[in-house]
Amino acid sequence: WNEIIELFRAGMPLRKHRCRFKSYERCFKASEAVDCLHELLGSNQNFGPEVTRDQTVKLLKKFLKNHVIEDIKGRWGKEDFEDDGHLYRFPPSSPLKSYPKKSSCGKEVIKFPDWNEPKAGTSQEHILVKSITMNSEMWYKRHSIAIGEVPACKLVFRRELTQTNIEEIWKSMTLSRLQKVLGLDSLDEVLNTKLVNSKHIVQNVYNVNKQGIVTLEDKTKELPHWILSAMKCLANWPSCSDLKQPTYSGFERDVFKTIVDYFGQIKEPLLTFHFFDVFVSVLGLLQKPGKAVEALQISCLLLPPENRKRLQLLVRMMARISLNQDLPPLSESVRTRTLMVQTFSRCILCSKDEIDLDELLAAKLVSFLMDNYQEILSVPSALKSSIEDHVVHLQRVQIKYAGADSDATLPPPSFCDQISTDEFEYQRATGSQEPLAALLEEIVMNKEISVKNKKKKLKQFQKSYPEVYRVRFPTPETEAVLFPEKTKQKPPILMWALKKPFQPFHRTRSFRM
Repeated sequence: WNEIIELFRAGMPLRKHRCRFKSYERCFKASEAVDCLHELLGSNQNFGPEVTRDQTVKLLKKFLKNHVIEDIKGRWGKEDFEDDGHLYRFPPSSPLKSYPKKSSCGKEVIKFPDWNEPKAGTSQEHILVKSITMNSEMWYKRHSIAIGEVPACKLVFRRELTQTNIEEIWKSMTLSRLQKVLGLDSLDEVLNTKLVNSKHIVQNVYNVNKQGIVTLEDKTKELPHWILSAMKCLANWPSCSDLKQPTYSGFERDVFKTIVDYFGQIKEPLLTFHFFDVFVSVLGLLQKPGKAVEALQISCLLLPPENRKRLQLLVRMMARISLNQDLPPLSESVRTRTLMVQTFSRCILCSKDEIDLDELLAAKLVSFLMDNYQEILSVPSALKSSIEDHVVHLQRVQIKYAGADSDATLPPPSFCDQISTDEFEYQRATGSQEPLAALLEEIVMNKEISVKNKKKKLKQFQKSYPEVYRVRFPTPETEAVLFPEKTKQKPPILMWALKKPFQPFHRTRSFRM
């Protein structure tokens, strides 16, 4: 706001104009103001060339309402600015506020740990040794050494792990943990694992700031500055004096509409079309919040870093707005929390087919996200520790005894096992249908929606998931029980109609008096 006002006041040419046989000094035409401000916005890094002329006119309307400009007679306060030849000028006093000074602090960049290089100053004496469970084979080895019978052994130098190797380990162990949490025998029914980018997982874990928000390597994928300012304004309302926001009535609704318009025009939801089935399968775990939180934690690590960062910022803003009692209502008819869920659900989760059932699924997931966003959108520490320990274990020099295939210091990671086609079809038909069956039952038992709307949703469900629908309604009779037909009462037969049969019309003579 202040930056654009300063640029506009400094860049707008002022000169002498005539209007109705009278001259006015240091003023400008409305069309000239639109030309100048449109050019300034287009060349500004916070806005860019996508700003339209109509948007520039809307901003000048706000300027006129908030006394950034006034007409040549000193009138202001209304949004009646038009792209025409009317004359305007700057008021004598500037509406700007002084900029608060922020303390300078260096950014802390958390680098990806390099396991290949030993830490400086470390010696053999300070290497951590994990306590291990003593089994019979290991007892025999140590006992034989104690009594002088030394078995044959050798040092096994592990090959050096490249960055690509480490990224693949992260992908393999992350997907393995996700499969276990979801309780699936295979992830193939909900996810094409070949499309999971291992680099995204590593970046989402290690490239984060102090608040846990992802930092992007490609700065062109960052949110525009003006959207970040708008989101920060509503998230911290009213403690946003450093943003120097104007105080006109309805300002917060204008800011909210700006955010809604931006996220409403994105082509793909933040959770992406590819991961839609994964997040839908998490809905079946909502009865166990701990499991659902861990499943969402791991699933969100698979997202592209720019999507994860936008999701973190958006959900955090939604949660803060919903709990903020000082923020004026953003809608006259809908509660703030309901408004957040209804407005942003589709830009967070929806399928490529865009069926109406997606709204119910997305609303459920977004509500759970808002309630647990701090934990869900953080890096799962247990998973991170286990993977880092496994990488260190692979790079450590091992002592291998004769006859022992592997050491017992750490169990090997579990990977996906190949299954037969018949078993896969059985898992696909049963494993992922539990949340869909729960959704169908919710539609059936919902008494708040009308019969007409319920029939419409059931018909859409039957078309999208015929197998699940057939289990719930195996015969037409079971479906008919849900909508019992109302018996129509026939109108009573008039008695006079039964007394005389129908007789044709006979013309009669008229009597004259």
